[in-house]
Formats: sequence, structure tokens, C-alpha cells
Amino acid sequence: QVQLVESGGDLVQPGGPLRLSCAASGSGLEHYAAGWFRQAPGKEREGISCISTTDVPTYYEDSVKGRFAVSRDNAKNSVLLEMSSLKPEDTATYYCATSYRCHTSGNPNYLKAYSYWGQGTQVTVSS
Repeated sequence: QVQLVESGGDLVQPGGPLRLSCAASGSGLEHYAAGWFRQAPGKEREGISCISTTDVPTYYEDSVKGRFAVSRDNAKNSVLLEMSSLKPEDTATYYCATSYRCHTSGNPNYLKAYSYWGQGTQVTVSS
């Protein structure tokens, strides 16, 4: 079993950067694919990025492609999400989750394929 804790959420100005971390305990995170998701008020949870067990390939949802980057820090048993050029529409609660491989929104039930979820960290982009 894997316990996940997200951190790094904050209030940031538009155009600014932010780094989120997803720390795991109970098992080595390097054995899992790790996805990042977000949910804005009144909206459904959406997957925005995923890193495979072999680190390649990685996936990005179109709205974050070129602005967000996912990576692993195996020394800290963590997965990071580096976010740049943040926009107000990036405001949401961000979650990480694990699966045996990356699943993307092309599969209607893709969220259910992720077994372990963190509690989320709030990102607010506002001036």
C-alpha cells in the first residue's frame, strides 16, 4: 500500500512558477506510474500529467503542455510537478495518484485506474 502526500500549493501571481511535490511512504514510488490531477470548484477532476515507471513516456494534457513538467526524485521517494507561466484557470486542488501504468483521458474510466490518491494541495493563481 502507498500513502501519498502532496505539498507545495500556494497563492501565486499569474505568470509565476510553482513546484508541487508528491511524497510517498509505504512503498517505493519508482515502482509506480504517477499521475497529477486537478479539480477546480464545480468541475470534474482531470488528469494533467503522468510519468511512467520508466520515466518515459510522460504525458501532459494540452492545456499544460509546455508549461508543466513532471519528474521523479527517487532519493526523496517523490514525484514533482514543476509549473510555470501559471494562469488563473490553473487554480484548483492538485492531487497525485499511482497506478501500474499511465492512464489518460482517452479512457473514460481512467481515474478509476489509479489506486492510491493523496489528499490534495491547493493552488491559487491570482493577482
